[in-house]
Amino acid sequence: MTANPLITVDVEAELDRLAQRYARAGGMGIQVLNLIGGRAESLLDRLPAPVRDRLGEGTEAALHWAMRAAQGSRGLVGDQPGWMNTAVTTAMGAAGGFGGLPSAMAELPITTTILLRAIQGVAAENGFDPAAQNVQFDCVQVFSAAGPLARDDGADLAFVSTRLAVTGPTVQSIIARVAPRLATVLGQKLAAQTVPVLGAVAGAATNYAYTSYYQEIAHVQFGLRKLAIDGDVPQAELTERLRDRLARAPFRRR
Repeated sequence: MTANPLITVDVEAELDRLAQRYARAGGMGIQVLNLIGGRAESLLDRLPAPVRDRLGEGTEAALHWAMRAAQGSRGLVGDQPGWMNTAVTTAMGAAGGFGGLPSAMAELPITTTILLRAIQGVAAENGFDPAAQNVQFDCVQVFSAAGPLARDDGADLAFVSTRLAVTGPTVQSIIARVAPRLATVLGQKLAAQTVPVLGAVAGAATNYAYTSYYQEIAHVQFGLRKLAIDGDVPQAELTERLRDRLARAPFRRR
């Protein structure tokens, strides 16, 4: 993507808009925690030890599968609006939660693929080619954000701070690097979906929160990339200015 010399950008207004997106990204996650009566830090303890032990391995495999499936589907199915992605994953979360842990685990790679397609759709919306290897890198990098059940004030912006020259092996290495962190986030999702009694309700609410979160984070990721090009401002500088905004009270996650 190259800058259009005819475009004039209000950088400050765009940064305010992106700060608002980031601040509201985790709003539904807090409601999920209230629903299931727990804290994000303790959710993993609800999973059986064998499941916890295999989360990293399973998440990396799910990311590889999702990358292949998402890229392969682009020629068959067009990008869907955000509300459609959210509706589909919400229904899947309800089904996964209804059947308990086994069905929630079976649903996980499919939901991960839909999330990745949604992130790719945001990239395309901002003028980036999801088939380009560096954009594939950026899409996977979105998954290294803290997750919808975490509270933060903008400190977790490392996922937008670095732009690397990407080759095939590097895409595989970024998956390996992102997987451990995503494993914790998805482990929290699994635990939330399998809360006794709530079942399908918790599963639907959790998937709604996760899909809303990653789509908002993708808008921040690619919005900053686009702003750096259109505004002719270094990416690192924009990230620091966004972080400063998020540290202020009006932009803190609620």
